[in-house]
Amino acid sequence: MTISAALVKELRERTGAGMMECKRALTESHGDIDAAVEHMRKSGLAKADKKAGRIAAEGRITIEQADSVAAMVEVNCETDFVANGEDFTNFVSNVTHAVLLGAPLDVDVLSNMPLADGKSVETARRELVAKLGENISVRRCTLFKSSTGILGFYSHGSRIGVLVELQSGDAVTAKDIAMHVAASRPLYLRPEQVPAKVLDQEREVIRAQSMDSSKPAAIIEKMVEGRLRKFLAEVTLMGQPFVKIPDITVQKLLAQTGAQVLRFARFEVGEGLEKRQEDFAAEVMAQARGA
Repeated sequence: MTISAALVKELRERTGAGMMECKRALTESHGDIDAAVEHMRKSGLAKADKKAGRIAAEGRITIEQADSVAAMVEVNCETDFVANGEDFTNFVSNVTHAVLLGAPLDVDVLSNMPLADGKSVETARRELVAKLGENISVRRCTLFKSSTGILGFYSHGSRIGVLVELQSGDAVTAKDIAMHVAASRPLYLRPEQVPAKVLDQEREVIRAQSMDSSKPAAIIEKMVEGRLRKFLAEVTLMGQPFVKIPDITVQKLLAQTGAQVLRFARFEVGEGLEKRQEDFAAEVMAQARGA
């Protein structure tokens, strides 16, 4: 049978698929556009499953805040081209809004939650995989809800996102701390939060490096503890030099403003995944010092 251009156009508008794929689906469904849509949906979901094993280390991080609640989400894809496309950015925004409204505990719970159009996050993801031809993964999400504190956030483009909750202080301080976290990558809030296992491993590394010296064992142990204190300052937010005023630590800045950091979260696109290396943190630091 003959498939009209108008019918192909209508199917393209409904599915976003290519012209030849729409024409093939209409031919197989004998011109029944609803049957063609269902056929393409099933075919697309099957294709999505096949792409699940491909590395997806690009993507976007999106933050949405409403009053005392803030959500942050990382969604990955395979290329910058897709990451910057309208379909992908809309999906990430919709997922972030779902986190803000539904407060899921993790991405497994999030995957079953509905988006505004009624589709689950997982169904929408798989359909987007079929449409864009890349593996797409909703990697992680977090939600900060505060009844007494102050929430602040900072986004470095779509590559780095930070949420911060303060007790006392103000919105300016919260944003400054969020910018600092983006640039300096603290792993912990305070020294006492660093796990004993991490400290023991670092202590052994420092001790092994110090054994080459001819100094007495007692001196070496003092050197080890001194370098361990320096390590703690480097990996904890409170001990780091404040990125906008390096002469003072974050702890001193907070003492001056009367604020206290209750918690923070930092996401960076593809962090820990196989990907090309770009120093986004250095870029943020340069921007923060110029702010």
